[in-house]
Amino acid sequence: MPTKKKPAASSRPGRRPELLAVAAEVFAAQGYDATTVRGIADEAGMLAGSLYHHFDSKESMVDEILSTFLDGLRNAYDTVLGSGLAPRETLEALVTESFRQIGRNPAAAAIYRTEAAHLATRPGFGYLAEAQPFFEDAWHRTLERGVADRTLSAGPDLRLTARFIGDAVWGAASWYRPGGGHDPADLARAALALLLDGLAPRG
Repeated sequence: MPTKKKPAASSRPGRRPELLAVAAEVFAAQGYDATTVRGIADEAGMLAGSLYHHFDSKESMVDEILSTFLDGLRNAYDTVLGSGLAPRETLEALVTESFRQIGRNPAAAAIYRTEAAHLATRPGFGYLAEAQPFFEDAWHRTLERGVADRTLSAGPDLRLTARFIGDAVWGAASWYRPGGGHDPADLARAALALLLDGLAPRG
């Protein structure tokens, strides 16, 4: 899943993380199309012209926010998939890492969830179109392993089940925030209890 970060105009590294964090919050709250450079600058307490000393456009800002977020998420998934865990433990680790990445940057996660399909049609954002298949394939391959060793039963359509799991996890990007009493591992266990064990009473 290649990513591409556009060069910024006259970047000043010291303020970039701060400004990107502000931009991410604005994009997440207002949506990409409704967000303006002036609006981001206002939230950052600076003139729009000053913001252009750091970034050449709002497009370059959202590109850096999303590509950085997805790089971190993919690296986390690759680590889990290469760890040799059993299928169910792999699922739990993938869900945990997803919640952990959402918790680290909830604004970026929310932008990815709501804007990826729209932005993926634009030049330079092809990596967004490639991201969803990559993550779905991670779920799918793990489910296949579980079916093969009889530790999981993923229903009649593994691909559909993989999409359901991914959608359930990414739906949390709209509400999960760190510090709310549940850490990523807690949420992963709760999600998997529902996804894999269901709501029917036991015994």
